[in-house]
Amino acid sequence: MKNDAAILPERAQSIRFSECSGDGIKCESASVSGAVSQRACVYCGARVVLNPITDAFHLVHGPIGCASYTWDIRGSLSSGEEGYRNSYSTDLRETDVIFGGEKKLVAAIDEIMASHAPKVIFIYATCIVGVIGDDIDAVCRNAEAKYGIRVIAVKSPGFSGTKKTGYKMACNAIMSLVTPDVLPEKTCGVNILGDFNLAGEMWIIKNYLRRIGVEVVANITGDAKVEDLKQAPTAQLNLVQCAGSMTYLAKQMEEAFSIPFIKVSFFGVTDTSDSLMRIAYAVGDKDVIKRAKAFIEEEKNRVIPLLNKYRKNLEGKKAAIYVGGGFKAISLIRQFHEFGMNTVMVGTQTGSKDDYEVISHLVDEDAVILDDANPAELEAFMKEMGADILVGGVKERPLAYKLGVAFCDHNHERKHPLAGYEGTLNFASEINLSMNSPVWEIIGGINNV
Repeated sequence: MKNDAAILPERAQSIRFSECSGDGIKCESASVSGAVSQRACVYCGARVVLNPITDAFHLVHGPIGCASYTWDIRGSLSSGEEGYRNSYSTDLRETDVIFGGEKKLVAAIDEIMASHAPKVIFIYATCIVGVIGDDIDAVCRNAEAKYGIRVIAVKSPGFSGTKKTGYKMACNAIMSLVTPDVLPEKTCGVNILGDFNLAGEMWIIKNYLRRIGVEVVANITGDAKVEDLKQAPTAQLNLVQCAGSMTYLAKQMEEAFSIPFIKVSFFGVTDTSDSLMRIAYAVGDKDVIKRAKAFIEEEKNRVIPLLNKYRKNLEGKKAAIYVGGGFKAISLIRQFHEFGMNTVMVGTQTGSKDDYEVISHLVDEDAVILDDANPAELEAFMKEMGADILVGGVKERPLAYKLGVAFCDHNHERKHPLAGYEGTLNFASEINLSMNSPVWEIIGGINNV
């Protein structure tokens, strides 16, 4: 094992080199205490999934810090209402821990109803609520009876599992919202699960599907509206983009509504093209298949020559990846391969054994694979592997810059789309500009020391 000094003994089983099978890596477990994991908490996992529902109200039952931590957490755009960009909190204090916070929660719901006209309110239970035992289910039932709208409890105390547990709690809340008393007849449309309309990416994907003749019933949850979400059971097919957060929901909908699902990815030319064809064949319409083939050929002819102009600057460079889900990491490895780059380190917060098995076959034998890494490990392996760029989120940015390594934000705060054919060009441009900036020669990065 390399870098023994930087690795806690309890973390050794969560770090592998690609010659080891992905089955051998420890994953989908609680973070090691004291390791300062990059992973977010259960509550945060629930909030990032539900927050893009544009006409929902999000009431955080807990200290003000929980609400501020996740305020406007997604760079998700809306084609209509903007209420989802506000954050509401019961602001629990020390006395509420002693005497309970249910009265504050009831008062907060009353205040929202007096000032607004919400279609649904999500009530998030945070760590303190999990400790003091407020009965938020009873509060939600009483509020629904009083106001005639859906008020849904999201059981998400931060200590109750991993970020992936939060995803499941959010999916349970969505199922509670969309499940009808009587199942409706099916349409010919699809639901898109796990795209959060970061920088308008949902609009790009929906335009592609429109071009090939596929109707979208509901977006879950980017640019989502409550009434559209309630139509989700009528779809004939679910498209799962963020597998880490939405596979659980897709399986629930398959069991409850008999909607099959396929996993898709719209990151990179290869995955975008493959996904469009898989959707066309799953829909099973000959005209859709024909239009998909023509559209893909047209886009490839437009995009690939432009990508080749970047390739000469990127070929042979080394990339490090640390993102939320395994499915995104797999797409990023393939994108870097399209650019002629080598992925030397790859890690995720919520990857599964199946994800890591695929990853181990996509990277070279000496590549490092990590699950739920901490800053010390990421820094150590970036230096050891000589990474030229790190792709990650806002928490990883300082680690890269401190080492003099270029950085690309692929998380939910970004302001420009990276999905689809347009997004691939944006990604290549950002990688090129970040990695080949003259600033690294001036400050001396890890590869110039």
